[in-house]
Formats: sequence, C-alpha cells, structure tokens
Amino acid sequence: MQKKYFIPALAVILVIGVAVCFRLFSVPKESPISQPLNHMQVSTTIKGNADVIKITKPLANEMVSSPLDIQGEARGTWYFEASFPVKILDLKGNEIATGIAQAKSDWMTESYVPFEVKLDFLVVADTDAVLVLKKDNPSGLPANDDQLEIPIRLARSDVMAVKVFFNNSKLDPEISCNKVFPVDRAIATTQAPARAVLELLLGGNLTDEEKADGFTTSINPDVKIQKLTIENGIAKVDFSEELEKAVGGSCRVSAIRAQIIETLKQFPSVDEVIISINGQVEDILQP
Repeated sequence: MQKKYFIPALAVILVIGVAVCFRLFSVPKESPISQPLNHMQVSTTIKGNADVIKITKPLANEMVSSPLDIQGEARGTWYFEASFPVKILDLKGNEIATGIAQAKSDWMTESYVPFEVKLDFLVVADTDAVLVLKKDNPSGLPANDDQLEIPIRLARSDVMAVKVFFNNSKLDPEISCNKVFPVDRAIATTQAPARAVLELLLGGNLTDEEKADGFTTSINPDVKIQKLTIENGIAKVDFSEELEKAVGGSCRVSAIRAQIIETLKQFPSVDEVIISINGQVEDILQP
C-alpha cells in the first residue's frame, strides 16, 4: 500500500518544484524604470505621465550625438512661462547636461503644445543615460512634481579645445582690472561654439588647483544668455539683469567686460563685442 501512494506523491512534488523554479528564474520581456538611477539600471521603456507629455525625438534607447535635438508636445499645465527644465543624467544620477525647453506656440491652454530644446553634452565614451523632462513647478510643492524619463545612449563626443578667460590676482598683482587670463577647456564640437564657451564662463567653474593659482571670476552667478549673434565680425550678446546686479566699482565692471570680450574674441569670426542687458546697451554695467 505504501508503494501504491509513493509514486503519485513523488510526481506531484516534482511538478511543484519545476513550477517554482520557472517562476524564480524566468526574466520578463520588458520592465519600466523602477529603481533609482544609482542602481545602474536602464529601462527599455519610457517612464512618466504619457497623457500629459509626449516626446517624438529622440526615441527610447536611441543612440544620440551632441547637440541633441529634443522635440515633443506637452499640455499647457506642464509649462510655466512657456518653458520647463530638461536634463540628461548618467545612471548614477550625475548631471551631464541641462537646458530649458521652450513652447513653440501659446502655452496658456490645457491642450498639447509643441516644444523643442537642444542640449550640448560631452562624454568621452558611449554612455547609457536618462533624458529627464521635468514639469515646471514654481510652487515648489512635491505634490506638483512630475517628470518624464526616457532611456537614451550618448555617442562619444568629438571635442574641441577652447579657452575661458578669468581674473587672476597672482598674474596681475597690480590689479589692473581689465587684464584677464585663459584657462583651457574642452567642449563638444558644435555649430555654436561661442555660446558654449560663454556658458562655461558664466558657470564660473574653476578647479581647486586653478583657484589656488589665483584664478577668480567677477561675474555674478545665475546670469543667462538671452541672445547671441555674430555677423560681420561683430558679436552682440544680450544678458539677463543678473549680470549687473549689485555690481559696484569701476574695477569690477571693467573685469566683467574683459572676461566676456576676451572669451568671445578667441574666435576668428569675432573682432568686436557689444554687450547688452535686456536689450539695453547704454547705461549698463556702470560703476
């Protein structure tokens, strides 16, 4: 009798064992980003509120090069003042590039509004990354936060060497104010190198070694380039009002102008630089 029931019982145990193993070791065909970026996980799908914002370019998992052209459409509620922030992050959550997407038509609506933004990035090897399009949230309340995440692959950048000009008290001990000195930088090859280099200048990023060597900047933080054109040897650059906020003294004013002018005049196409703030050339950067 014991032998009679032993064989069926063994068969049942084997079936259950096979089912459990299959369950444990089977791999789903597709899964969304469900872990933080620092888990080194990249998704094959788009994560976010697709009913509010859609992207048409680039495609998920597409290999892209710099500058990256980003296009899509979002409902008007995604914007604030016709714009919203966009970032490229590596899989550890480190920022590779950032920019502002601009609405291409009236954003004061709940309908879809097209947007576009171009991001320059610099990577020395092909890199898995995540494109993050964040809802503009002027309230700062976490409940109003939202974002769309798209996995992409960044192609290794072709780079060009440039110079960014800063003040240096050690190289200019007499503090002549209008003397500035270059530091070497590299940017991704772009059709707009003058703007890219000017962005580096405004960022004011100096290494600890460069700071120890006396390099400093006279330019305020948070200054934005509103427009830059180069024509017939003349570069016209319009800045936001932060450029002259709380700026006093003729020496600092001269230093600011020198940093901007010399950084732009490194390019053969620039012989003269005209600086404006909110479109105004006269009576700006006064001591």
